[in-house]
Amino acid sequence: MTTVAELRERLSEARADAATHGRAEPPIAFVPTMGALHDGHLALVRRAKQLGGSVVVSIFVNPLQFGAGEDLDRYPRTLEADLSALDAEGVDHVFVPSVEEMYPAGAPTTRVTAGPVGSLFEGAARPGHFDGMLTVVAKLVNIVQPTVALFGQKDAQQVFLVRRMVADLNLPLRVEAVPTVREADGLALSSRNRYLGANERRAARTLSLALEAAESAADGGVDRAVAAGQSAIMGETLAKLDYLVVVDPASFQPVGDDFRGTALVIVAAVVGGTRLIDNAAIQLT
Repeated sequence: MTTVAELRERLSEARADAATHGRAEPPIAFVPTMGALHDGHLALVRRAKQLGGSVVVSIFVNPLQFGAGEDLDRYPRTLEADLSALDAEGVDHVFVPSVEEMYPAGAPTTRVTAGPVGSLFEGAARPGHFDGMLTVVAKLVNIVQPTVALFGQKDAQQVFLVRRMVADLNLPLRVEAVPTVREADGLALSSRNRYLGANERRAARTLSLALEAAESAADGGVDRAVAAGQSAIMGETLAKLDYLVVVDPASFQPVGDDFRGTALVIVAAVVGGTRLIDNAAIQLT
């Protein structure tokens, strides 16, 4: 567990050592997290280790991406267990900055804005969320200066916006999305799953069932895919559907009736009092 200054010093020493011995600069794979780690996070870590070089994992519950009435104070914090899990995975550097270290002058006046896509879907439900997320990711990658940053595909809109930020701002790194890790019954792993009671946990399965239904109906076009997915959730009394939309992965905008090829079904629902999201690729023919 290191501070900003310590992390920069250690990474600088590794680069200097490589230069002194005539070796190529070691790649740095970065996994930003908010802690409460589960197997989905550890899948990112394992992929990062496959890339070679150093692996840096950050744990920071970023207040900028929580809006009024959201669960910042309730968000699970399991630092001791997280550190133990990362140690077992052989992570090189674990970076756990405080809010004061990340925002020494208080809430920053300079921020990254997510643009039009940032106001859609999760952005519509959580105004300002993606601006806060992109701002902290920009700060973290500037601190770590990684070769590659890894994110989970479960948060598809987040991945899209990080990639757009990296391209728009010419940030010198690659963004890799790691496939969603699921429970045996299909539920996508999430730190928020621990909020679910037994009946809510069973009801949460409807999100992945909705994706399966949309995929099965995709050969009938986008309208049939959406209708099939919505029907799968509407029958579950404990789940309140927010949206189920088919988007173009290249623009994250809803596809038209004439769209053909690979599209992404994104879904969000509130189960009990817990907001859950999921997504899956489908082929529209």
